[in-house]
Amino acid sequence: MRRWQIISVLICLQFATNAIAQEDTPDILKDNVIEQKIETVVETDGNYDYTSLLDKLEYYKKHPINLNHTSKEELNELNILDDIQINKLMEHIDKNGNLLFLYELQTIDGFEKDVIQKILPYVTISENYSKPNVSFNELFKYSKNTIIIRSQQIIENEKGYSSITDSALLASPNSRYLGSKQTVYARYRFTYSNNISVGLTAQKDAGEEFFKGTQKQGFDFYSAHFYTHNIGNLKSFAVGDYQAQFGQGLTMWSGLAFGKSVDATLLKRNARGISPYTSVDENLFLRGGAATIPVGKFDVTGFGSIKTKDANVTLLDSASNSIETVSSFQTTGDHNTAASIADKDLITEKIGGGNISYSNKNLKIGTTLVVVQYNTFLKRNLDYYNQFEFTGTHNNNLGLDYSYLWHNINIYGEASRSENGGMAFVNGAIISLDPRFSVSLFQRNYQRNFQPVLNNPIAESSKSANEKGLLMGVSTKPFPFITLTGYYDRFAFDWLRYQTNSSSYGNDFIVQLNYTPSKKTDAYLRIRQRNKEKNSSLNLNPLDYLIKTQQTNYRFNVSYNVTPSIKLRSRVELIDYYEHESTAQHGYMIYQDVMYKALSKPLSITFRYALFDTDGYDSRIYAYENDVLYSYSLPALSEKGSRTYLLLNYNVTRNIEVWLRYAQTFYNNKNIISEGSLGEIMGNTKSEIKAQIRFSF
Repeated sequence: MRRWQIISVLICLQFATNAIAQEDTPDILKDNVIEQKIETVVETDGNYDYTSLLDKLEYYKKHPINLNHTSKEELNELNILDDIQINKLMEHIDKNGNLLFLYELQTIDGFEKDVIQKILPYVTISENYSKPNVSFNELFKYSKNTIIIRSQQIIENEKGYSSITDSALLASPNSRYLGSKQTVYARYRFTYSNNISVGLTAQKDAGEEFFKGTQKQGFDFYSAHFYTHNIGNLKSFAVGDYQAQFGQGLTMWSGLAFGKSVDATLLKRNARGISPYTSVDENLFLRGGAATIPVGKFDVTGFGSIKTKDANVTLLDSASNSIETVSSFQTTGDHNTAASIADKDLITEKIGGGNISYSNKNLKIGTTLVVVQYNTFLKRNLDYYNQFEFTGTHNNNLGLDYSYLWHNINIYGEASRSENGGMAFVNGAIISLDPRFSVSLFQRNYQRNFQPVLNNPIAESSKSANEKGLLMGVSTKPFPFITLTGYYDRFAFDWLRYQTNSSSYGNDFIVQLNYTPSKKTDAYLRIRQRNKEKNSSLNLNPLDYLIKTQQTNYRFNVSYNVTPSIKLRSRVELIDYYEHESTAQHGYMIYQDVMYKALSKPLSITFRYALFDTDGYDSRIYAYENDVLYSYSLPALSEKGSRTYLLLNYNVTRNIEVWLRYAQTFYNNKNIISEGSLGEIMGNTKSEIKAQIRFSF
């Protein structure tokens, strides 16, 4: 009963406060579309580093896109507008001339009030435009240099850092971390408009050594790039670490990408081609060189990469002590124990390929080839469920992608074939039946023997093989202040999967109702349900049989501006998890955010207090947290307790900005956290402190 009383009081408090807010309060609401996308992805796929995905948005906040002098490619990078909306904008400018003011966008089909508010932080209107004229004087005058240094650590004592005798460590060398508990991040970036980028990024993870032992070179991971865009005869040119993304991600897509989200009309991937790599994920990038050359209406791209990867060794040559076979790759990027150091950089991966694409006003079609070669034989530990996965030293994928725009219909897709003959297909459509009503369809068929090289298409599982599905989405605005969005995805796995010893199926749906009565207030109610099948855990028969699982999340979120300086945001989320033959799990999470941004001082403060109570890890709840620039936090809250964080951001001078963040999770029902792991804490609190400074000149 106490749970519902807390929820009721919080909701009443929110609407009471909103009722007394001044109507002329200026809008300081941030765009929360990206936050919702990240939360949706993490609920399914886990927590990743989203720096590269959000780097462009941070750039466009400071260097807004001039809508009078832009391109489809540039607008696609916002990941806010679909191709139909972009085409309507281009047609309006071609017919009526340049835009005179931003709210002229309201006269264009598809640009409703809420859409305009979403893009406002990233766009502008100006008659001034000049092509880049790269010279020493131009670079010196208009370029920007940025240095970021960040350090963070868990405050409590963790088992992996505790003292141990030499004899005990010798007997169990992986029972302690090799280095200190600090995570250290450093980044330098030189940029000239959107045309030149030079950068160096380095990171030491928690537990890794630093300028000693196995890391005498300092940081465990270094990444550097030199990148140009629309300079001379090159559309794109990259040396060092970069990303290559084409089509719908089925044949070639290095790096992350947003998957299914509540706004299903934005399912279509907008490939950036060649772009610089700015993240610290140690796997999802290419290292070498790439270039894109425009030839009339064609773009011709070539790329090559050589880098080492962590792997699990299964066979050594006894005579030469050289590696003959490995069973799998290690993808954590952590090198903080003797075992993880031993697996580091054991295999060399060579990737090469290219893309040729043709595009005009309404049609884009392209073909992509990617080839991979390993210097060591990859021999997986095959079982019935994974017997079709790639084994060997070389593989390739050849794909064909398309996108066609006809009036208010955009159809798109891609087909890909791996070296063994396995095929994969995706096809989609976005249909704008009315400026206030759009539908989307997305069909996928990944054969069980399809063996991707480096891709990232939309999928229910983490591997784009052995999956069929049809997703249907809708976005409608029946009333000026009401928006209804959602999707239903039905998928099937024809072959066995891990912990699923039979063909299986499932479905996933989201329905979200947004209420936005003014530019300073936004509330939404969301329901999401996921149904899947997996092996029974009872083991009553020689053959496992499948049981059904169901997870349902109910969320109410409201944010509004009380004053020009203060924004409040509140959330209530409930979760129900059912697994046949097991006791159902339930849980809830409530949080209150207070965000203060001084109008006369360069100071902003964000504070959250959250309560959570769940029956176990299966009923965990994710919640996006504001963090320092280029760092993102999405903790999984389970068990019973509270979580709070405080984020301070202060501009010391025009060129120096600092952040300080403190976060703590308190558990009511346990006295040991992460029991049995190297991160074990004897106590019921886990706290983290993070500090960052940015120099711009």
